[in-house]
Amino acid sequence: MDSKQSATRIIEHLGGEQNIISLFHCITRLRFNLKDTDKVNRQALENLDGVMGVNLSGDQFQVIIGGKVAQVCQAIYAQLPHLERQAAEGENHSDTTKKRNPISALFEVISGVFSPIIPAIAGAGVMKGLLSLLISFGWVENTNQTYQILSAIADGVFYFMPIVLAFSAGQKFGANPFVSVALATALFHPTLVTLLKSGAPVHFLGLSVSPVSYASSVIPIVLSVWLLSWVERLLNAVMHAALRTIFVPLLSLLIVAPVMLIVIGPAGISLGNAMSGGIFWLLTNMGALAGILVGGTLSLMIITGMHYVLVPIMINNISRMGFDPVKILFFVANFGQAGAAFGVFLRSRNKKLKSLALSTSFSALMGVSEPAMYGINIRFKRPFAAALLGGACGGGFALMMGVNTYAYALSGLPGLPALVGPTFGWALVSLVIAFTVSSVLTVFMGFEDPAEKTQPKDEHVEAPAVTEPVAVVARSEALFAPLAGNMVPLHQLSDPVFADEVFGKGIAIVPQRGELRSPIAGVVGAVFATNHAITLQSDTGAEVLIHVGIDTVKLNGRHFTRHVEDGQRVAVGDPLISFDLDALLAENIDPSVIVIVTNTENYSDISLVKQGNISEREPFLQLSATAA
Repeated sequence: MDSKQSATRIIEHLGGEQNIISLFHCITRLRFNLKDTDKVNRQALENLDGVMGVNLSGDQFQVIIGGKVAQVCQAIYAQLPHLERQAAEGENHSDTTKKRNPISALFEVISGVFSPIIPAIAGAGVMKGLLSLLISFGWVENTNQTYQILSAIADGVFYFMPIVLAFSAGQKFGANPFVSVALATALFHPTLVTLLKSGAPVHFLGLSVSPVSYASSVIPIVLSVWLLSWVERLLNAVMHAALRTIFVPLLSLLIVAPVMLIVIGPAGISLGNAMSGGIFWLLTNMGALAGILVGGTLSLMIITGMHYVLVPIMINNISRMGFDPVKILFFVANFGQAGAAFGVFLRSRNKKLKSLALSTSFSALMGVSEPAMYGINIRFKRPFAAALLGGACGGGFALMMGVNTYAYALSGLPGLPALVGPTFGWALVSLVIAFTVSSVLTVFMGFEDPAEKTQPKDEHVEAPAVTEPVAVVARSEALFAPLAGNMVPLHQLSDPVFADEVFGKGIAIVPQRGELRSPIAGVVGAVFATNHAITLQSDTGAEVLIHVGIDTVKLNGRHFTRHVEDGQRVAVGDPLISFDLDALLAENIDPSVIVIVTNTENYSDISLVKQGNISEREPFLQLSATAA
């Protein structure tokens, strides 16, 4: 289908011209603002040739096209010229100036603060589970020194949770993350801890300081760093640039730290205890019914982002009490999605769909449910209903049997050690119930199985001919880090298109500086008009997409400067794009630099050379070419 036909079909399936308010595009997707998203025929859009998927993000409906997005967008502009005029005048970004839904904004803040720390607490949580397993089987005594050292390693991140959260919250709110950490470390200073534990009244400038413990706390430091971000902005606005480096941090700490100790800290502790108490009251009084309701709707909460509200509660429970009754519901929801996708695999006769369903089912079992949920279950509707019912059955059984989780971990098979404890056996049964019920219901309820696409039987197809290669076979090579920072897997990104590897495999880097350099020797394919993304092709055949930040297209080029042009040759380390990292953080934008190999299919393996922090120009991705 050519671009003109694609444009016509897309307009039609979006509800027609009258339903489209505005359109612009980034380097991979069309971004529409619509009057009514209920008028969209999502299934028809997903089935269009050239459409890789759809995604609803806030008020913006995205149609994922890939490399031909500019051609399709121009074809739509040709049919609806007023959209092009709006884009030229910047009106297509009007959605970013709308008054934001406060609930959506709250979910986004919670997600932005807690998502970056999940790898640390998940890794430590699995370690805690494995240590519990060793104790349960009597393979080690808790007096063993090796055990005690490992236990300290596993517990450290939970005990010093305010420090970890301070850095993450500082990045999210736009406060200096290191000043944020300095604020949090005061809570653990021996002098203050001794004062608060002494039992005697403690005062600061005549004001009472409540004797509370901040170890493993969550809410006080998040609220305090939020206040810090506003104090820093105010001080930066009124203070001369030459004085800011010293006096903004000094005054910020002097203002915020006392407020934290006197007001925010005690109030945050009380709020956290109230939320945990409310959850326990609900589960104690409703039991299995609560498991059915939450287990059956948790996937819906994940779609809307509401599930992030539960994250600080779960972390708070595990940190302060050593167990949590809510996390098991995340496990059963994921296993329900896995079971439904597996049911699609069992029932479908479409080879391509069977392969996709099986792979996404395994992904959900490993704790990453989005590919199964968006790519299979929601797409075919009935499997998604089966997943919800499976989650309800598993959740109801789990809470009826009083299942608890004893560490925070990824909600899949790698996280099973987090369930080790008195209720471990019942936890496993609840997971089996969720998976099995979802699978069986999907098989029996059925779905609209797409027919296999076959080639038209004309003389060109039937005549024997030599098949021309569609792409140059790439050679093995290493990609070099385009900037220094901390590497994170794509599945941890908030953007589902990148997280689900729609455009290929790769990695994200949380940058330390705003200087993007070439990871390859080759040619610049294209620099996007707003300078936030670039494509490259190496001399050995790798096609690389580099995207700076999540949803940075909405900045319309602000904070970005290009140093290369389309078609220009570059060597490893040549400057490509500069961006103002502090400005992105100040606007609460995730600055992760996403590096994707878009011709992933040409390689037998794409693997990390190392983990964690990476230095600029250091080898970080190894591309192994497919054998000829």
